[in-house]
Amino acid sequence: METKQKAFLKKLNQAFANSEVEFILDAVSDKIEWSIVGDKIIRGKEQFAKSLQEMASPQPMKLEIRHIVTHGKEAVVEGSMITPEGKNYSFCDIYTFNSSKDAKIKTMKSYVFEIG
Repeated sequence: METKQKAFLKKLNQAFANSEVEFILDAVSDKIEWSIVGDKIIRGKEQFAKSLQEMASPQPMKLEIRHIVTHGKEAVVEGSMITPEGKNYSFCDIYTFNSSKDAKIKTMKSYVFEIG
């Protein structure tokens, strides 16, 4: 059985693949901190929104989610995305929520690698 949190994380990752910025912004806290390992740390909703706009793709990306693990107010999603140009990225995102029930995302840590 799929939990509410797993269903939400599927929808969130699909929103990233489809560049649905408003949905993503609604899912995070005002003090969001997004660490993209080896690249940058994004702090606050304003900087987060700007980064989402910069990353937005005019066409949807193909998303494959291989694993979603949730436990209390923490979760991990692992999968891959292929851009419209054919670039293939594997990712693993670690999420921390404000609480375990109907909460906003407080932190995200993303490991992203381009696969040849």
